[in-house]
Amino acid sequence: MKNPFVLINIFTVTPDDQRRLIDLLTKATGETIKHMDGFITSTLHRSIDGTKVTMYAQWESREKYEAMRRNATASPYLEEALSFAKFEMGAYEVVEIFKKA
Repeated sequence: MKNPFVLINIFTVTPDDQRRLIDLLTKATGETIKHMDGFITSTLHRSIDGTKVTMYAQWESREKYEAMRRNATASPYLEEALSFAKFEMGAYEVVEIFKKA
């Protein structure tokens, strides 16, 4: 398999909305996104200060990720998140993987 297409999405929220966003992203990923063609894995992170939620996700290709974004089943979750969170998407290619020997 070629190197995956990687997304590091950073959401900025108020501390009062951090749990709400985590619940929404958990639901979106668990019920819909992880079942879509090309999905490999994702990891959800929360900042200690309560102002950020970050999701690291891997897809088989950019094309398969973009197909998911066009899917009507997935888009309402992002629309809801954007109603109370600021979103910064970062798209990356894996250059090197380091593992403990």
